[in-house]
Amino acid sequence: MTKILGISGSLRAQSFNTLLLKAAIPLLADGVELEIATLHGIPLYDGDVEATGFPQAVLDLKTRIVVCDGLLLATPEYNNGIPGVFKNAIDWLSRPSADHPKVFPNRPVAIIGASPGGFGTVLAQAHWLPVLRALGTQPWFGGRLMVSSAHKVFNENGELVDEVVRKQLRDFLHGFSQFVQMEQGG
Repeated sequence: MTKILGISGSLRAQSFNTLLLKAAIPLLADGVELEIATLHGIPLYDGDVEATGFPQAVLDLKTRIVVCDGLLLATPEYNNGIPGVFKNAIDWLSRPSADHPKVFPNRPVAIIGASPGGFGTVLAQAHWLPVLRALGTQPWFGGRLMVSSAHKVFNENGELVDEVVRKQLRDFLHGFSQFVQMEQGG
């Protein structure tokens, strides 16, 4: 079983990025599992807090990353960049430096995103690249998924109703899953 952890970079209950991850679950190939994580409970990074002990939400998310085979980041785009809460979580997860080698290096990572805007999350996804490089991940560049006008592709129940986007998501997941499996050696 290939285990992918999807992290939604938005705290909003009806986040388009969380909905995108939920829509991905039934589109996965056999033998691939997607678990969804949120950033709830992760405080702003503070070295003084770190010195007294790591918040449980950080420890829990770090454990979930360590046991997954691949990481799928569902990023919103705020002011043409990475949302602060998402970058903050990554900063926490990269600490302490002694833990870093088991969390991010060589971990297959892909980025998707949904936005009500007309350009999807193209700038946020581009801003992730230097971060992923610094973390030593193995980004998958075999596909792109930037859902624009997201308020039109989900219905009032949060279901993905746009067939074109559904096919794009299915194709993206298939390609990323194959990449993860190749990185696993299988």
